[in-house]
Amino acid sequence: QVQLVESGGGLVQAGGSLRLSCAASGRTVSTYHMAWFRQAPGKERDFVAAISSSWGTTSYADSVKGRFTISRDNAENTVFLQMNSLKPEDTAVYYCAARYSGGSYLSQTMTLYPYWGQGTQVTVSS
Repeated sequence: QVQLVESGGGLVQAGGSLRLSCAASGRTVSTYHMAWFRQAPGKERDFVAAISSSWGTTSYADSVKGRFTISRDNAENTVFLQMNSLKPEDTAVYYCAARYSGGSYLSQTMTLYPYWGQGTQVTVSS
């Protein structure tokens, strides 16, 4: 069992930056693929970025490529999402998710991640 707690959300102007953190407890995240998803009001939850357990392979949604960077600090059991050049359409609740990596591949599919945090609100004003 993995418990995830996100932090770092807030209100920022368009063009600004935020850094989200996801602190994990219960199990070491070094054996888990980690991902960020987001959900805007009235919309489905969408994939943002993911990072593999061992080699740090990353995957991004097209909408955030070149602007967002996912990283992990296994020693601190923490995953980060650095968000630059933020746009109003990035406004959403951002969720951290984990998936045990044993025999599994890095996925963008929400339903394959069994562990979730409570989310952190990111609001980008125009």
